Amino acid sequence: MTECSQETFAFTAHFSRRVEAGFTAGQVSSDGGSLLLREADRKINLLGRLAACFSDGRSPLLVKHQLPEMLAQRIYGLALGYEDLNDHEQLRRDPLLALLAGKRNLDETLAGKSTLNRLELAGKTARYHKIAYSAQALDRLLADLFIESHATPPSQIVLDLDATDIPLYGHQPERFFHGYYDSYCYLPLYIFAGDQLLCARLRPANQDAAAGSVEEVERIVAQLRRRWPEVKIILRADSGFCREELMGWCERKENHVDYAFGLARNQRLTKIIGAQMHQARVLHQTTGKAARVFTEFSYRTHKSWSCSRRVVAKAEFLDKGQNPRFVVTSLAVDEWAAQGLYEKFYCARGEMENRIKEQMCLFADRLSTDEMKGNQLRLYFSALAYTLIEALRRLGLKGTEWAEAQVDTIRLKLLKIGAVVRVSVRRVMLQLSSAYPWKDHFEQAFHALRC
Repeated sequence: MTECSQETFAFTAHFSRRVEAGFTAGQVSSDGGSLLLREADRKINLLGRLAACFSDGRSPLLVKHQLPEMLAQRIYGLALGYEDLNDHEQLRRDPLLALLAGKRNLDETLAGKSTLNRLELAGKTARYHKIAYSAQALDRLLADLFIESHATPPSQIVLDLDATDIPLYGHQPERFFHGYYDSYCYLPLYIFAGDQLLCARLRPANQDAAAGSVEEVERIVAQLRRRWPEVKIILRADSGFCREELMGWCERKENHVDYAFGLARNQRLTKIIGAQMHQARVLHQTTGKAARVFTEFSYRTHKSWSCSRRVVAKAEFLDKGQNPRFVVTSLAVDEWAAQGLYEKFYCARGEMENRIKEQMCLFADRLSTDEMKGNQLRLYFSALAYTLIEALRRLGLKGTEWAEAQVDTIRLKLLKIGAVVRVSVRRVMLQLSSAYPWKDHFEQAFHALRC
């Protein structure tokens, strides 16, 4: 926010009214709803613990911008839709963002783009070595936030795994071409439990989609089991994760983790369900509609699998022809029959793809530093901004029409509220727009977060 110009601009008259505009309103913010993010953070204490994942070797006497303030400034900025560090050259003078970041004196400016850039290059070079972060501590924080969100122990936790592409347009480190995505990209691994994010691991694209998944799952499962020793854990993923290493780890007696993974179709599998496929074809020809027939069988690949496993098959025939699908699982028949396992359990993993899209709404694709560690930190920042908005959605919007709204919808409709900001010695007052159409949703979220 800058000093207001006194010049008035006259526009074409509207009926009998003269239309004038001028920069005379004082300090005005478009982010009036951001106070709800602050209340959500107070509920989960995300930013309060985030600084503990970093080490700050700067001389205390020379520090102008405290580390917790810079971290809060960056996370709130992403949540509010400010993707670029250049945005903070103007935002650093915003008293509302200063309030969110925890500035004691709101007249002082926040960190600018250069200072925040040095934060994101933590530990990179001899010049920018004063601030560093612990990836292990950030990983633990994400899992701890999920654990703390449960008032009572859950009986079952489903972990959804998926990889996605983040296109690269520069010469970032470990930049490789991926044939499936037809671009140079990174291939990060995401793990969700419902809507809550437990892992955001940056990886180069010159490897299998399941690379490193065993280590990440082992870490998360161990953390969950320390809190809930008896909880049932199920992994769910597409065929990119149907690997002997991961399935074998799940089947070990000491791990006892179930799984349901997509299984890439091949001629052998299609031949096994030939009778069911013929049945689906006849049914389609009779009704003129898509036809599905479900079956299951025990299956073992010739070389890669160590044992036979249960495979659920969907023999589907559409107008365009046959469309078989397969899922390999450790879940028993008495837990999930074939059709229910595919339609109600496995297909539910499609929701995770929506959660990954939300990461891009929080600019997880802005990975342009020339160090993998710096790009990983940017991915963490986007993940933490998502965690903050997810907490607002889960705790503040429960029971409303926005209870399942995506991040960009919540940002546009709930956080972007015009507000006049008045700062006095004793208080900060926000005068929100009287024309805001969703006052009831704002009030409900506020009271839910304050209770």
